Order: sequence, then C-alpha cells, then structure tokens
Amino acid sequence: MASRSNPLTSKSGLSLAKAKPSGDDENLPQSVGINLRRLRGLQNLSLEKLAQLSGVSRAMLGQIELGRSAPTINVLWKIAKALDVPFSAFLGAGNTPAVTVLPEATAKILSSHNGAFTSRALFPFGDDRKTEFYELRLAAGAEENAPPHPIGTVENLIVTAGTVDIEREGEIFHLQVGDAIQFEADVAHRYRNLGAKQAVMYLVMSYFK
Repeated sequence: MASRSNPLTSKSGLSLAKAKPSGDDENLPQSVGINLRRLRGLQNLSLEKLAQLSGVSRAMLGQIELGRSAPTINVLWKIAKALDVPFSAFLGAGNTPAVTVLPEATAKILSSHNGAFTSRALFPFGDDRKTEFYELRLAAGAEENAPPHPIGTVENLIVTAGTVDIEREGEIFHLQVGDAIQFEADVAHRYRNLGAKQAVMYLVMSYFK
C-alpha cells in the first residue's frame, strides 16, 4: 500500500493544535497519539526504529504518542511515509457508515501557525481510501510549500475564489476563479496567493499506486 499524506504543508507547518475548536478537534492530539501507537505496534516497530525510518526524533514520537505534543503536518507526513499508511489513518477510527453528514460547525480544520492557510477535510477520517477531498483557504500574499508526495499521487484542484499560482518544478501556472489543474504531486510544489483577497480552492487527492 502506498503511503499517503495530507496534501498541504508549509514552512511554518500546520499544527493539529490549531484545529477549529469543537468536541472532536480538541481531542485530535490524543487521537493521533493513540493511532500512532496502534500503527507502530501493528508493525512491531520500536520508537527507536520508527525514529530512524521517519527522521522524527524518538523523544518527539514519544510525546506524540502520549498526546502531549501537537505534531505539524510535516511531521505526520514523515511518520506516515515511514509506516506506509495514509495521513488520515492518524485522525480517526472505525468504519465509515453508509451516509455521513459533516456539519461545517464541527468541521476538522487545520491551520498554519499564522492562520494564513486552512485545510478542511470534506471526508470522514478512519477508513483507507484512494481519494481525499479538501477545502483550502489561502490568505492574500500567503504561500504554502508541499514536499513530494508518494509516487502515484495526483492532485486535482479548482479555484472558486481569488487567484492562485501553482508552482511545480520551476513551472508556474496562474489560476483564476473557475480554473482547474491536475498534476502529478510526487515532486515539490507550491501554492501562492499573490492576489488582494483570500483564495478558496477545492482539492481532490488521488492515490493510484
């Protein structure tokens, strides 16, 4: 199974502690810790071994498992890649019912430390899936940098408000409202909003490996 990851990272990093307050989101660090401990146990990996595979320190991994540290998206990406699991495996548990309503008032929203970027998951966490759907908001003048995703990952994005530049391997694509783009996301890429107002995007992540 290919490792999967949330599509959005930044130099500042997105922190689970910055999630929009709700009953579920307040427990995100604890949920991540429980799931990390479970996933590590299923693979019979010690903290030391996982630290070697992921590049995340043993101390940090221990703090995450205890729910005492709110990891950034960047850190979770590294751990997900080392464990070969989807990013969403850290954020939920159980099977998805036949119908799931995701109220905006209780949405799981992750934001950058400065609040310039937010990512709202538009799908229920917990199950293995080949696609993930996100609402993205990027403040005027802000940018987000994403490291390469696993081979076979494709991003399909549409802009619904504002303007966005997507940079991939030095090539820049300027998107306005209504414009869509699809690209292979196994190389570093960047989302940049040079406009005067917030940009809103909807992103589908597909995993074909």
